[in-house]
Amino acid sequence: MTPNQRGSTWLQTAGLRPTRQRLALAALLVGDGQDRHVTAESLHLASQGSTDPVSLATVYNTLRAFCEAGLLSEVAMDGNKSYFDTRIDDHPHYFWEEEGVLTDAPKDQLRFERLPEIPEGMEITKVDVVIRMRKMTSR
Repeated sequence: MTPNQRGSTWLQTAGLRPTRQRLALAALLVGDGQDRHVTAESLHLASQGSTDPVSLATVYNTLRAFCEAGLLSEVAMDGNKSYFDTRIDDHPHYFWEEEGVLTDAPKDQLRFERLPEIPEGMEITKVDVVIRMRKMTSR
C-alpha cells in the first residue's frame, strides 16, 4: 500500500472527505504505517519538503479536524505547545526535555491504584500521563 493509499484509507475510516491538503498531511502522518508524534510546526516543515506543501494555517486546521474525527490525540505540553499522536489508545508518554521530543512509554509498566474523586456531575474523559525526563547532572 502506498503512503497516499494508506492516508486515504485512514481518512475514510473517520468519514472525512479526502481533500488535497488532508491527503497530503495524512500521507505524512500514517503513510509509512508507523506511529508518530508531531507538532503543527514539524508537520508543516515536513510538508514543505513534499510534492504537496501545505500552509501552516491549514496544518493547524487539519490537525484540529483529525482530532475531532478521532484520528489523532492531542497531548498539550506547557500550555503553549501541543503534540499530535497517531496512536489514539490510552498510553503514557516520555517527554525528552533536552530534545523537545515526545515518545511512547511502556503502557504495561504503568500502574494506577486509583484516581482522585471528581466533582459531582463530572466524568473523566481522559487521563494524560507524561513523564518528563532530562539527563542527570553530576554533583
